[in-house]
Amino acid sequence: MTAAPDAPPTLDAARALRLAHETFDIEAAAVLGLKARTGDAFARAVSAMLAVRGRVVVMGMGKSGHIGRKIAATLASTGTPAMFVHPAEASHGDLGMIKSVDLVLALSNSGEVDEVTTLLPVIKRLGATLVAMTGRPQSTLARHADIVLDTGVEREACPLQLAPTASTTAQLAMGDALAVALLDARGFRPEDFARSHPGGSLGRKLLTHVADVMRRGDQVPRVAPHTGFSDLMREMSAKGLGAAAVVDDNGRPVGIFTDGDLRRCIEAGTDLRAMTAAEIMHPRPRRIAADALAADAADMMEAHGITSVLVVDADERLIGVVHIGDLMRAKVI
Repeated sequence: MTAAPDAPPTLDAARALRLAHETFDIEAAAVLGLKARTGDAFARAVSAMLAVRGRVVVMGMGKSGHIGRKIAATLASTGTPAMFVHPAEASHGDLGMIKSVDLVLALSNSGEVDEVTTLLPVIKRLGATLVAMTGRPQSTLARHADIVLDTGVEREACPLQLAPTASTTAQLAMGDALAVALLDARGFRPEDFARSHPGGSLGRKLLTHVADVMRRGDQVPRVAPHTGFSDLMREMSAKGLGAAAVVDDNGRPVGIFTDGDLRRCIEAGTDLRAMTAAEIMHPRPRRIAADALAADAADMMEAHGITSVLVVDADERLIGVVHIGDLMRAKVI
């Protein structure tokens, strides 16, 4: 006979909520406790990372390793070349990734993890700068380090005092502090961030230009000022943008006629059949340069309640049009 499966544990909701609140308090205290111990060593660590000619190589085992991977990723995305090297793999060949021009940031709460301490003499012989992030400033790791960042905590949030919780939160906060100080010292800008995040929404907004999304050539609906209403509507319908630019003999836009203009004319009872584009167009249409950011075109549309912006060259000649649908497909908005 098959044994009945064990019943799932019963949740004490009040106790779970109390432990959650205690965890928040303990980890908040751990982060705030870093302030008093963050001084000259932190400034020297930032200076060393700023001056490094190679990369910041982050190392850590277990939970510290997971935090180290995040720190390396944050540094790399904010202008500081960085990578994570697993200490155990380093002992079996990956140590060749580390050069004398690099800086090693080693994470260990105890400072006594064998996989890390075994590498310390080799790292020192390489001549790489060693920055330790540890909860024990007198540990083996700290004694070998050129710079020590104290991330010690009074206690873990784990009620058994076993699982790294507050200590890893402190490491994560210290890593973020390093990244923030470094990006500020480098004069890192949103445009720089976008270049390392081309697939993200910020990257699309800051790297996509009007020229990348605009319609060109025969895709651009355009008519002359003397064009009759019927031909104007044919041009609008053929190009499917709900608008047509009115351009002079030199190709410069003097107006625009949109579906909205048509609706307003009909509501006003205007007899459009014998009218020309010049008589019914909206003068002084909104225009933008091809090298402007597509996000600027989106802002212009939002500010003026329009769905199309004409694109002109340096001589104000019409070279394209960007529609709100184009911006949406490019995920600029």
